[in-house]
Amino acid sequence: MAKKSMVNRDVKRAKLIQKYAGKRAELKAIVLNPAASYDEKMEAQASLQKLPRDASPVRVRTRCALTGRPRAVYAKFGLGRNKLREATMRGDVPGLRKASW
Repeated sequence: MAKKSMVNRDVKRAKLIQKYAGKRAELKAIVLNPAASYDEKMEAQASLQKLPRDASPVRVRTRCALTGRPRAVYAKFGLGRNKLREATMRGDVPGLRKASW
């Protein structure tokens, strides 16, 4: 089980990302727009840097939905390798079974 503080920190980051998603998208569009002037781009870039650091989607860590484990998480299932294996053995994951040959 992961530390509760680390899991809560990621939840807080996810909320911050949702809060600033619209503003961030607008500023990114200005920066990437080839028709925008140099001054507009620089102003948009400066505004983008003034946003909170945790408003960037890259800063969220993928974690297991059950345990909060940060590593070896399968994005398709949202589970860590241990819990995914347990769920597979119980037959809870449709279409997935243990390999044998």
